[in-house]
Amino acid sequence: MSLLAAALFLLLMVGGVPLYAALLAAGSLAIYQTGGWELLRVVPQQFFGGMDAFSLMAIPLFVLSGNLMNRSGLTDRLIDFSRLLVGPVRGGLGYVNVLGSVILAGVNGSAAADASALGALLIPAMEKEGFPRAYAAGLTAGSSLIGPIIPPSIFMILYSALTNTSVGGLFAAGILPGLVLALAFLILNALFCRRHGVPRTDVSELKGRRAAILRRAVAALAAPLIIIGGIVAAIVTPTESGALAVAYCLAVGFFVTGDLTLKGAASALYETARLTSAIFLIMGAASVVGWYLKWERVGARIAEALVGLGLLDEPRLLLVVISLIVFAVGMFMEEVAVLTLLTPLFAPLAARAGIDPYHFGIVMTLNVTIALITPPVGACNYIVAAVGKVPLGELFRAIWPFVAVALVVLSLLIFFPALTVTLPRLLGF
Repeated sequence: MSLLAAALFLLLMVGGVPLYAALLAAGSLAIYQTGGWELLRVVPQQFFGGMDAFSLMAIPLFVLSGNLMNRSGLTDRLIDFSRLLVGPVRGGLGYVNVLGSVILAGVNGSAAADASALGALLIPAMEKEGFPRAYAAGLTAGSSLIGPIIPPSIFMILYSALTNTSVGGLFAAGILPGLVLALAFLILNALFCRRHGVPRTDVSELKGRRAAILRRAVAALAAPLIIIGGIVAAIVTPTESGALAVAYCLAVGFFVTGDLTLKGAASALYETARLTSAIFLIMGAASVVGWYLKWERVGARIAEALVGLGLLDEPRLLLVVISLIVFAVGMFMEEVAVLTLLTPLFAPLAARAGIDPYHFGIVMTLNVTIALITPPVGACNYIVAAVGKVPLGELFRAIWPFVAVALVVLSLLIFFPALTVTLPRLLGF
């Protein structure tokens, strides 16, 4: 991008202009400088074309199913089930936090939704149990990263649309890495609880309700099975699976739990429209910038530079370099834009280096997901700070151990591709 266009983008961002508008203005200026008014005709074509992909229809459905689940009382049932599963262990609510993220990840595919739902319920409860509030908020933000890795995943759907990679294959590839990430956060919580003497969780009030909790949890646990099972087994497409999940959550909310009201359903629709419209606008604007980068052969220039360094002959080293670039960019730019801008540049390089497309897809997805908790822009930090009433400065100081754990898991995925490619191959993708 030209220096003038880059300066305009930074100026607009500093001035508080929405990201999609800043990207669109900077991209349009860069295209105008390159080809004048005549070339500007590509701006509306690319802007609307970037949002016009059939696979993207699944995104609002998964977001809506997650919002309906929160308003149907199913999230509370999952937390009770997780508490019963964990039992009276030291710092039990920390484990519940992570397990809750694992289960909710199978419904909405959004870290922001997980952070909001679990943060409001668990951060105050964890503080009462003996956790520092900043740590509780950090664990909530960190465990929310599981949401975009365990299927369904909004980021994977976007990646699929950008690269024509099978969504089902990407979903299958994300299961093991998501569980490894969850295990890493469980280990971190165990070490923290032992070091700081967090007391055991009191679950005595649950003992007399075991049968009721298990019975109530069945309705909540069925939603992830519908979504993940249907897609991975190739029974339904991601879009069809999302529609089934929405129908299921509506039926359960209205007729089983009775907690979903017409007002609640309308609120869920509003939140879904607000989030997905932001995602689509950013994708459209990023497509304009992406077209300009292709026109200027930025990807080819990067490839030439990497060839000169011999990185295309070292796939793991190439992934490390790409991860460092994505990590640095992700600290200062919204995640959907990072994914939309950088995937078209790096995916062809990964293919030239012989990297499995599912392996690279999951590495790229986790890279972008980590940006959700890296200061100063990480969106989940702001969500958790708001719902948990934690000063943002305290959370920024507390979040780094969770960033480090996520980076360790990313390193494992880079150097042990079997973690990502085994399940897709077993399932025939």
